[in-house]
Amino acid sequence: MFRSIGRGCAAGAAGTTALNAVAYLDMALRGRPSSSAPEAVVDKVTTVAGHPLPEGEGRGNRLSGLGALAGIAVGVGTGAVVSLLHRAGVRPPAWLGGALTGALAMTLADAPIARLGVSDPRTWSAVDWTADAIPHLAYGLVTYGVIASARGCAGASGCGRHGRPG
Repeated sequence: MFRSIGRGCAAGAAGTTALNAVAYLDMALRGRPSSSAPEAVVDKVTTVAGHPLPEGEGRGNRLSGLGALAGIAVGVGTGAVVSLLHRAGVRPPAWLGGALTGALAMTLADAPIARLGVSDPRTWSAVDWTADAIPHLAYGLVTYGVIASARGCAGASGCGRHGRPG
């Protein structure tokens, strides 16, 4: 089990790198700013928890750093969960596993944004949704691909109906 968790954490880190690369490429191509949502979520969570970050110099930098770390934690944690599911026999084909992994990560990232009132995804435009979905799809494909390939299940058919390669 611990190997599966470790494999998933490594896969999630690789997927997080892919997500960041795709998001930064989008920012470079379209000239859009980075999202302030991670910082806003951290600000709300720390305030609700009774430990708001102190005002003053450096506060914005702390929020930015903690927001990025929260994103890494979601990516690594999602990888661990998906790896445990894969170990338990949940092994869809690579394309579907990648899409589902990306959808799970996107849900885990966007749910706090909605729940804490940082943003309302129901009001997002198609461009906003695309800018969120494509990096998460990249995350899912890389993360699931690493998990499946580490277990010998990277082919289009996954691990077959018996949960073994082939």
